[in-house]
Amino acid sequence: MTASDALPPDDHPTPSHRPIRSFVLRTGRMGSGQVRALAELGPRFVLPFQPQLADWDTVFGRSAPRVLEIGFGMGQATAQIAAARPDLDFIGVEVHEPGVGALLREIGDRQLSNLRILQHDAVEVLQHMVAPASLAGVHIYFPDPWHKKRHNKRRLIQPGFVQFLATRLAPDGWLHCATDWEDYAQQMLAVLGAEPQLRNTAEGYAPKPDLRPLTKFEARGLRLGHGVWDLLFRKRAD
Repeated sequence: MTASDALPPDDHPTPSHRPIRSFVLRTGRMGSGQVRALAELGPRFVLPFQPQLADWDTVFGRSAPRVLEIGFGMGQATAQIAAARPDLDFIGVEVHEPGVGALLREIGDRQLSNLRILQHDAVEVLQHMVAPASLAGVHIYFPDPWHKKRHNKRRLIQPGFVQFLATRLAPDGWLHCATDWEDYAQQMLAVLGAEPQLRNTAEGYAPKPDLRPLTKFEARGLRLGHGVWDLLFRKRAD
């Protein structure tokens, strides 16, 4: 995401503000299973973007706490979390079609009913379709680190975005981030720690919550001695 510009006070970019993005679109090869899942399950589980508040109770057919994930990649962790927490509803936001297809396969294989997908920019989804103070949690796992210093300004976790994101969390709602880039972890800790709407649940980095599964990629990195940093903040209730 190019997040160097803060959102205007009314949450909607004006012509004088370059809209921020939560992604950089990359092409990817679609497997036959992903194509089939898109065709068969997409109409039910992939929601169209609409520039208005969604009626999530109607979407899920019930009223339950809701968690939004920004950038779920290929969706394995997202599906595992949704399967482990049937009491929660999950909204996965991802622009890359192979990942959408892969998560749809997981939804079909696991027979998940508490997960929906939006193939759209997460910033616009949050701006238009999610009401303030309505989310029980937000997950941002392993966002693009933009590891070259001249590209750091493109990182998702920036003060303006975090300030806006916090407005969508309900009181005591959680924001859980994870990264395997230490430099980005340090930036995340500084930015999240400076946001007055949020409080850190740990002294610094948090232990990996049980809710976040260990991915194969992460497990391989840990075996090679790579670090992973979790950050768990909550929306202040006062």
